[in-house]
Amino acid sequence: MVSNHSFDELHLFAVTLEIPPRAFHGDHYDLPAHIREIAIDLGAQVVTSRELVTHLVSSGLRMSAAQRRQYKLAADVDHGSGEPTMDRGQ
Repeated sequence: MVSNHSFDELHLFAVTLEIPPRAFHGDHYDLPAHIREIAIDLGAQVVTSRELVTHLVSSGLRMSAAQRRQYKLAADVDHGSGEPTMDRGQ
C-alpha cells in the first residue's frame, strides 16, 4: 500500500487499518489479503505494480535503489523488532 500524496496520509491509513509498523518498508506497506480487502472497502484503489511505482515517483515518495538497500540493512540490524532505524515519515 502506498500514498500518492504523503507519508502522513499513508501512516494514518495504516493506523486506521491496524497495520503494524513492521509492515512498513520505507515507501510502502505490505498488506495481508484480508486487510487488503478492508483497505479497498475504505477507498484504496487497486493498481498494477507499474502504476504503483508511477504514483510513488510522481509524488516524490519513491525510494532510490540505494535508499532501499540502506533501509533494508537498517531493518536487518534492528533484528526484526518492527521499528525501522531510518526515518521515512514515521
